[in-house]
Amino acid sequence: MGPPCERSREGKRPLDAAIEPFTPPAPKPRTVPPGRLEVIRTIYRNPIELWGEPAYTQPSVSAAFFNEQMVIANAPDLIRHILVDNAANYRMARVRQLILRPILRDGLLTAEGDAWKRSRKAVAPVFTPRHAQGFAVQMLRTAEAFCARYTGDGSVHEMAHDMTELTYEILAATLFSGRIVTPDGDFGSRVERLLETMGRVDPLDLLKAPAWIPRLTRLRGRRILAFFRQIVSDTMDARIQALEDDPEPVPEDFLTLLLRRQGPGGLTRQEVEDNIITFIGAGHETTARALGWTLYCLANAPLERSRVEAEIDAVRPHESDPVKWLDRMPHTRAAFEEAMRLYPPAPSINRAAIDDDRVGTTIIPAGTTVLVMPWVLHRHRALWEQPDAFIPARFLPGNREKIGRFQYLPFGAGPRICIGATFALQEAVIALGVLMHRFRFDCTDETNPWPVQKLTVQPEGGLPMRVTARQHR
Repeated sequence: MGPPCERSREGKRPLDAAIEPFTPPAPKPRTVPPGRLEVIRTIYRNPIELWGEPAYTQPSVSAAFFNEQMVIANAPDLIRHILVDNAANYRMARVRQLILRPILRDGLLTAEGDAWKRSRKAVAPVFTPRHAQGFAVQMLRTAEAFCARYTGDGSVHEMAHDMTELTYEILAATLFSGRIVTPDGDFGSRVERLLETMGRVDPLDLLKAPAWIPRLTRLRGRRILAFFRQIVSDTMDARIQALEDDPEPVPEDFLTLLLRRQGPGGLTRQEVEDNIITFIGAGHETTARALGWTLYCLANAPLERSRVEAEIDAVRPHESDPVKWLDRMPHTRAAFEEAMRLYPPAPSINRAAIDDDRVGTTIIPAGTTVLVMPWVLHRHRALWEQPDAFIPARFLPGNREKIGRFQYLPFGAGPRICIGATFALQEAVIALGVLMHRFRFDCTDETNPWPVQKLTVQPEGGLPMRVTARQHR
């Protein structure tokens, strides 16, 4: 059995912020392969702690994994072949589906075949860049209202939790016109419990046990999953009733669009429900995690934070149109993109080969599980300089264009690329522009997060941060 992955709960803070960049916490690559028992333990506890040095240095790695062939794809040409050029030969990997389908069923992230095509066609109009820009004012107003919970007196707030609440409120305001039927309670904590109980790999998943065999590790999550399903059902019923009573005042938002897509050749009611829960339960989660990690990294990189604050202060008071912030705040966007590089919201993209395939010298027999892992890819030694360091300048204009399309995949690639990428980038820059114009976010002695994969990359230990009002001249 190999040794456990080395952990350093504190990131490497620069001695001189002008010279040495901040290196946030992450597992060190293993140098000794783990035994089978350690593999099971690690995958259940935190899959990103599993990978060894070859995964971070080689263009591809082939291995046997529980009597199953596996290939880790790191070479950009290989990734492009799998996700784009020959995407039809690669279906969703079974282990991934065993984890996600109990939560999302036939939502856009998990549906396959005709169900996926119907869902993609149904939701695509909402997420065109032009349509996403129409949400900018609502994003701005929601973020401004959210700031009312902070006094700016230096009190400590849990930012991982708060960013979940903020992105949920933005999602509710934009895609559902503020009309999600949500019972009283802490939505952010419920999301955390859902991912804690339902978002982990169960040992039976690794053994490819049939889906009907109960996963004991997920039994605790059934009640919280039922809570989310009830929210969706109640929200759908309320909107259907509104459409029947008086269709004219009903907003033509994401929810109405999906409901209008029901019927022959369109979506079933179950597929509508599955897509709504995909966006309510998971669609905002990825942006929430990336925002939290961005605030954390900037708090530990004073020079980078000062650049972002100065940029926001220059743009925020004089540009009333938040649509333009994405282009006029390049440092802010770069900080967010660099945080997504270090802590990719979706750390693993899993596929399985349908037929034999070959790319150069890499042979992929039918049935092979292929892992395209942004967590590893974004820290690959052959693709990035100082791959473990927080260096937002990589993503500034002039540098961003030098990054290969298939070496940076925070939103995936190919036919199943994240449909909400433009929405998420716009949301993040607007949220950071509002939050960081009003407040400064600093770490405390208790701010020692450890990245843990539970569908998204979450900060174990949370992100307690001191929130202080900024003084503007």
